[in-house]
Amino acid sequence: MPVLHVSRHSLFSPRHSRFAVAAASLAVVLALAACGKSGAPGGAGAAPGGGGGAPPPPEVGVVVATPTDVGLVTELPGRLEASRVAEVRARAAGILQKRLFREGSDVKAGQPLFSIDPAPYAAAAQSAQASLARAEANAVQAKALAERYKPLVEANAVSKQEYLNAVAAAKTAEADIAVGRASVQTAKINLGYASVTAPISGRIGRALVTEGALVGQGDATALAVVQQIDPVYVNFTQSASDVLKLRRAMEAGQFKRASGADAASVRVLLEDGSEYALPGKLLFSDLTVDSSTGQVTLRAEVPNPKGELLPGLYVRVKVEQAQATNAITVPQQAVTRTQQGDTLTVVGADGKLSKRTVKISAAQNNQWIVLDGLKAGEQVMVDGFQKLMMMPPGAAVKAVPWTPPAPASAGAPKAAPAAAAAASAPAAKQ
Repeated sequence: MPVLHVSRHSLFSPRHSRFAVAAASLAVVLALAACGKSGAPGGAGAAPGGGGGAPPPPEVGVVVATPTDVGLVTELPGRLEASRVAEVRARAAGILQKRLFREGSDVKAGQPLFSIDPAPYAAAAQSAQASLARAEANAVQAKALAERYKPLVEANAVSKQEYLNAVAAAKTAEADIAVGRASVQTAKINLGYASVTAPISGRIGRALVTEGALVGQGDATALAVVQQIDPVYVNFTQSASDVLKLRRAMEAGQFKRASGADAASVRVLLEDGSEYALPGKLLFSDLTVDSSTGQVTLRAEVPNPKGELLPGLYVRVKVEQAQATNAITVPQQAVTRTQQGDTLTVVGADGKLSKRTVKISAAQNNQWIVLDGLKAGEQVMVDGFQKLMMMPPGAAVKAVPWTPPAPASAGAPKAAPAAAAAASAPAAKQ
């Protein structure tokens, strides 16, 4: 610090006393200013970052609780099944002569599929027709005899016994005609069996026998299988305990049926994870529980006009069995689940945090359905929990809207071009 030397004579001189006091005061001010200037670097750096002001509150991501109607969608394993399956069997015994269809093609009901040697059945039909003709001829003769005896018995020209015998013979001949007609019909049916037709419309598989095989000898030989795959059925199972919980929740008023038990919407997820374009509808739920698995079987009907869904394929089924009215959904990461209960953190208007015990239901699209413990408009903390460990108890935070992270696959394609550009930059400079 600079020192100002003032002579004793000048200080006590009446002439210069007033000037001396002013000069001394100025010297002190200059000295203090010099001291402050010499410490400026340390003081300037300490004021903003040191104890000059409090740090800003940390930012945390929040979502606003908004009531809405949420469909209770359950994902279950299932398997596809043809809506109608018919085994084509040989109902006539004989040698298979021709196959009249292309394997794997679509066939119509009544379309000829196989031809069995019809010669024996054609001969049997002709024999039945001849028997019918003989019965009709005998009936004409017996009827004429009974009519001729009728006036004679009235004149006592013939005995009554002879007349009764003639009437009985006429009726027997009429019965023989009925038997003959039935035999002809049976022969025609057997002859028709020689041409095997499709019992239903659908897609036919491979032929189970080849030309020249003897079929229908003893048991009816299976020739092929026709399956109707438009629409197709999907059979899936659900835990009996889940079904019971859902019914109790409906009785308590927490959920309501989506659109009736027989018309619930069903979506099919294929093996590659993609969703089938056309929705189906729930047909029924089984009345019994499988004693070995504790599962209840359900069936849905799904349209399949292009034949993309094949019987036997394993799929995942998303079925909307109920709807939660005025429900609040929060991201799953916002809820802490323990044996003591489910809790989440609410950010108040003043930035203070408070723990809240809530009652949650099933998860939908990575979100919990909150049934109780949360009010509309409240801010639920979703992100920034790691920042709370560095804060003193009761400290306030700054709530900012939370944005869900983008899928990893979305950012992957953009990283490769950026890395390639960074790698080529040094080469370009050289």
